[in-house]
Amino acid sequence: MKQPPTSLATNVAIALNAVLAAVDDERPKVLCVRAGELGLPYGPFDPERHRTFEIGIREWVTRQTRITLGFIEQLYTFGDQGREAPAAALAGRPKSERVISIGYLALAPDPSDLLAADATWRDWYSFFPWEDWRGGEPTVLRNKIIPALDQWINNSKDTQRQSVRQTRTNIAFGLNGLAWEEERTLDRYELMYEAGLVVEAWRDRAVAGLEPPSAPMPERREIGAPMISDHRRILATAIGRLRGKLKYRPVIFEMTPPTFTLLQLQRTVEAIVGFEFHKQNFRRSVEKSGFVERTGKTTQQAGGRPAALFRVDREGLRKGAASGLVIPRLRRAGE
Repeated sequence: MKQPPTSLATNVAIALNAVLAAVDDERPKVLCVRAGELGLPYGPFDPERHRTFEIGIREWVTRQTRITLGFIEQLYTFGDQGREAPAAALAGRPKSERVISIGYLALAPDPSDLLAADATWRDWYSFFPWEDWRGGEPTVLRNKIIPALDQWINNSKDTQRQSVRQTRTNIAFGLNGLAWEEERTLDRYELMYEAGLVVEAWRDRAVAGLEPPSAPMPERREIGAPMISDHRRILATAIGRLRGKLKYRPVIFEMTPPTFTLLQLQRTVEAIVGFEFHKQNFRRSVEKSGFVERTGKTTQQAGGRPAALFRVDREGLRKGAASGLVIPRLRRAGE
């Protein structure tokens, strides 16, 4: 008699992770918890206590940070294994257990005051310094990352594999005439992980008993601060998702105060996408969108004339729920 397949349920754990993002003083911040190293608010899904995954992650965030989530959506489910995939782990669980990570994205108009001792807001560019082009091309990109990726490409003796690696690098980092696409945050991080350019790659391979990467061991904060488990991978996914979502949904207004100037709105969007826009083009795009309306009031800007204050036009937002903002492509110097 044929036996039914053995259930793997007892060998699988589901980790719930939340990326709560806000912009503060033109810096994109993410809520973190200290668990040895920094990580996202997280915890295991308990089928006896949590009716849904969302209920579970909301409970874990409140328990760990004393913050109640507002807007939230599921990001992605990570379940792959191997030397090319950042390893997920849950504290206190057996190493033989397969961990499946489910990430969520939450947005807030400002970083809430923190009452929990282990909670902290961190600039997300401290984890991904190569993603912030607002001051020009990041130095770490040209001086460290691209040369290291070139070495990784050439380390392969297989010409076909070299070609594949070169193509992936060109697409992810906008090289050899290709455009830098801000949504490819995850592609860039996963490529760097595979090449051994982030601390997590060395840590995960050591835990799994695999050979270390061929790249030199990076200093712990040389190319972005590391995070526990696969949390930096989840954060990269959230950044890319939010950057892309700005183009087809008016989600930016989940991250604005009740009133704002158009320059303040522009700086908020720039903080998220990682590069600057043409001021007048942005202003015209926003005013034509129907998403905002004037309040009739002004605010005095430092060193300048009074600026008009705007608020969200809720009716315009409802009508344009399937629309976003016009985000230009990043152009390198000389292009």
